[in-house]
Amino acid sequence: MASATTQTADHFRGEDFATLLDETLGRDSGFDGSVVRGRVVRLTDDYAIVDVGLKSEGRVALREFAPAGAKPEVQPGDVVELYVERYEDRDGSIVLSREKARREEAWTSLEKAFEANQRVNGTIYGRVKGGFTVDLGGAMAFLPGSQVDIRPVRDVGPLMGMPQPFQILKMDRARGNIVVSRRAVLEETRAEQRSELIQGLTEGMILDGVVKNITDYGAFVDLGGVDGLLHVTDIAWKRINHPSEALQIGQPVRVQVIRFNPDTQRISLGMKQLEADPWENVALKYPPGARFSGRVTNITDYGAFVELEPGVEGLVHVSEMSWTKKNVHPGKIVATSQEVDVMVLDVDSAKRRISLGLKQVQRNPWEQFAEEHKVGSTVEGEIRNITEFGLFIGLSADIDGMVHMSDLSWDEAGEEAMKHYEKGQVVKAKVLDVDVEKERISLGIKQLQEDPAADALASIQKGSIVTCIVTAVQANGIEVKVDDVLSGFIRRAELARDKAEQRPERFAVGERVDAKVVTVDRTARKVALTIKGREVEEDKQAINEYGSADSGASLGDILGAAIRRRNTDGEG
Repeated sequence: MASATTQTADHFRGEDFATLLDETLGRDSGFDGSVVRGRVVRLTDDYAIVDVGLKSEGRVALREFAPAGAKPEVQPGDVVELYVERYEDRDGSIVLSREKARREEAWTSLEKAFEANQRVNGTIYGRVKGGFTVDLGGAMAFLPGSQVDIRPVRDVGPLMGMPQPFQILKMDRARGNIVVSRRAVLEETRAEQRSELIQGLTEGMILDGVVKNITDYGAFVDLGGVDGLLHVTDIAWKRINHPSEALQIGQPVRVQVIRFNPDTQRISLGMKQLEADPWENVALKYPPGARFSGRVTNITDYGAFVELEPGVEGLVHVSEMSWTKKNVHPGKIVATSQEVDVMVLDVDSAKRRISLGLKQVQRNPWEQFAEEHKVGSTVEGEIRNITEFGLFIGLSADIDGMVHMSDLSWDEAGEEAMKHYEKGQVVKAKVLDVDVEKERISLGIKQLQEDPAADALASIQKGSIVTCIVTAVQANGIEVKVDDVLSGFIRRAELARDKAEQRPERFAVGERVDAKVVTVDRTARKVALTIKGREVEEDKQAINEYGSADSGASLGDILGAAIRRRNTDGEG
């Protein structure tokens, strides 16, 4: 009995001992994974020794009490919350974590904020694929790149390390995932501020803002919750090719509301409207005909813009840039930023347009040539070009004169005469005409010599009888020469009075014939002749001299008598 009783007592005594041992040594696994409060007992080089009210003291790495690169923010006696990773390790110490305690505390707080749809504060501290990492007071969250701002942000550097509010989009504690959005906070704040601002917004208001974004066509200005567009043409009165020439992101600006659409809530802003309009009284300052100096600000295919003063520009059309350079791009005549002298041609204040001339401040080379070379004077120059209708002769560095092919030779046809000339050849010519308005100078080479047909043209008259030599026989008539210098032509129908004799082939080259002059073209140096007309006229003279219709003589008798007398006169 005693032995059994002793064994039973020993058994209970063993169980009580194990229980007491568990309580004393803390083997209760319920501590693992929990958050406990403890007091810092002392600090070593790498750890903080913490008393959490258990048998053993725990230790926490000092780096968990400080941000990266900073000194630990903990002193002996501080009470801190810690996460129990393992109740006892191989050394009999409790493994604690300050970072995990903060994370657990943060998760609890974040879950409440998520359920209440409240904003949370955090700091962007790192960049990952597709976005950024955010520290939400110990809990790590993912910020997608599309949720950083309302508009795409090129440089996120200024946002890094700066505490700011976020909206939690999704939480999964089991997986440790949190997705946040900064854009949602901005949109909500923006909507509130926009509503307040738009309610009192009117055209003409002057507001202060900050340049938020710059594009090719203008800049977006943050007016405090609402953005307005400042178009490039409304930044300044002077020409601005790109907004970045006058503005930069983050720059404070004062603007005026020039247009506001309550339906679309679009706001158009202007900066130049706050300055004096330089176009006031511009017509008085720049009268037509006056000369001014300006700076070339822009070059286009159709001309160049010249700034006369800040905000006032005029256009020099390509046709007004040079007296001699035609069909040339303006960029080959002037350069951007070049200082030039111009003449005001026209001013339209209503349309804010000033027409300027560049060539007008230079002397007209055709006027100069006309003053220095009178009609009839002789000039010399190099053949610069040969065309199908004549020669172009260089008279100066800028202007040419033209010799028409009809003015090359008195004797040869134009096509034949042109064969004697080639490009680069230096020739002399006579000035025939100068048309300053049409910018044309007419020259002649044949005029350097006297016209060999001048005497013949002076003596020959319409209706006179001339002796000519056949030079060519054609199907429609014959070509002849009068006095060996003047060209003439007798049509087939004018070759004889008798129709049967109107055959060109009965004439031979070199044969001499008498004909009557029908017309004289002194300019072309040609005459039209008729043999038929001469014969008819001779018949009339014979009838008048040797007979009449009442004499009873036949036409044959009359002509026969006339022929006999002519022969007798010839023999005598």
